[in-house]
Amino acid sequence: MGESRERLWTRDFVLLTVCNLLLFLTVQMQTPTFPAYVKETYQANDFVVSLVISLFSLAAVIARVFTGEALKTKSSKLLAIVALGFVAIFSAGYYWAGSIVFFLLLRILVGIGFGMGSTTFPTIVSNVIPARRIGEGMGYFGLSTSLAMALGPLIGLGVLNGFGFGSMLMVLVLLVAIIFPLMHFIRAYNQLPVSSGNTQTVTGIRRFYDKKLLLPAGLNFCLSITYGGILSFLALYGKEAHIENVGWFFLTNALAMVLIRPFSGKLYDRKGHIAVLPPGAIFVGISLLLLSLTTTESLLLVSAAFYGLGYGMIQPSIQAWMVKVVTPEQRGMANGLFFNSIDLGIAVGSMLLGVIATHSSYSVMYRWSAACLLLFLIVYFLSQVAAAKAKKAAIAGENVGM
Repeated sequence: MGESRERLWTRDFVLLTVCNLLLFLTVQMQTPTFPAYVKETYQANDFVVSLVISLFSLAAVIARVFTGEALKTKSSKLLAIVALGFVAIFSAGYYWAGSIVFFLLLRILVGIGFGMGSTTFPTIVSNVIPARRIGEGMGYFGLSTSLAMALGPLIGLGVLNGFGFGSMLMVLVLLVAIIFPLMHFIRAYNQLPVSSGNTQTVTGIRRFYDKKLLLPAGLNFCLSITYGGILSFLALYGKEAHIENVGWFFLTNALAMVLIRPFSGKLYDRKGHIAVLPPGAIFVGISLLLLSLTTTESLLLVSAAFYGLGYGMIQPSIQAWMVKVVTPEQRGMANGLFFNSIDLGIAVGSMLLGVIATHSSYSVMYRWSAACLLLFLIVYFLSQVAAAKAKKAAIAGENVGM
């Protein structure tokens, strides 16, 4: 019995990982292609281009707040179906968007669907991962996101350039449609976590928020600001730097994530986040500095590899951290906050870094982006010092009491 409870690679775990891969693949196909498409089709400026990313992200943020709460009482299968319906229907609607206003409205609606789905699938899977393998399990599950980041931009750009915008939208809808039959074979909907014992009802503001999540969510926010600059402006930066195919950045970046995630997850389970987060932040900082100096495709790939290694170390560890410190009933909220910190960071990064790029250049923008990792390290180490002092004071107090 104990052995079966420690199994990671169950049918539900594999199917949920595949479903998550297909969902994120549809988003990653849209993200790098839409900014350039909007700029060319609607003659939009850099600020409007940034809205293509930021409005989508903000809509997902709002949807996750309510989805995390709904997962406590509503059918997770029903929520997943509604989410996929939003993504499929409104993604198809892009084809008939005759104005930038209508296009941005559709981005909001697709963002709502993605916010619901990207909260539901990780919450279900976190309930079937053994507690002692949570870092490893979320690391492997996160590979679906990394593979989507590798394949999505290449598929999206390839289909768009080779067959047109309408064909790309057809591929998006087809990928979502594949998820529906896979969901039929999943049995873990609304299943209690395998590690749960006694449960307790969480009420009040803690339904949406827990102070234990502030630090990891804030660190994730800092990291995601940098990714917002890459998603929104890398294709435009490539034209400025005369680099033909920046899509290779996304492939190299994601392959590096795929390679590092299993190791970083196991390292997190053994040593904790202190063994993973600082080196990851240093790798991302190096990547952005290299990117700001990039004039050749080879240097772009080196930058991408550093970014993928750092990002792949940090994100699954933060997600495992957030899921681990809350009660089982709060896992939906924790997963929602995890992804919200990503999308808020991307939204803020897209707009803030877009302003910097408008008044300087993309190279300068990426140097400023690297400063986010310095802030990341300062906040993290200050928090660890404060935690060590609090622990020492608590031990001293216990000794005095004895």
